[in-house]
Amino acid sequence: MKLRGLRFFLIFSACTWLICLAGLFLDWPTINHVAMGMGAQSLAYDPMLVYWLRMVCGAFSLVGLWYLLLGLYPRKYAVAIPWAGWMMIVEGVILVCSGLSLHIGPFPFLGDIGACFLGGGGILLLAKAAK
Repeated sequence: MKLRGLRFFLIFSACTWLICLAGLFLDWPTINHVAMGMGAQSLAYDPMLVYWLRMVCGAFSLVGLWYLLLGLYPRKYAVAIPWAGWMMIVEGVILVCSGLSLHIGPFPFLGDIGACFLGGGGILLLAKAAK
């Protein structure tokens, strides 16, 4: 039962990172519209911003694939699972510090930090189930 819970938290974490796959394929007007829906100001098209967005979305998607791999084969990668839990917690702390200092509104701020602490905490709590 604990292994199922661990898999849940790993796959949950994978999904939170893999949502960035959309940023690899959406066009700039759509990305701008989505960002404005989350509280950002409208941004004029800039090729460098698109490049950086694709770079970040690619990196985040690769992190998500790593969590998915851990969720699918937790026993094989048991040694990496605590690291994955701490990575989510550290990311949550980074987001809390950044969000508070930048006065980010509750959406998507609370969802992002909640996902980090819930996923990371669940992974750390159940990490030993993979052994």
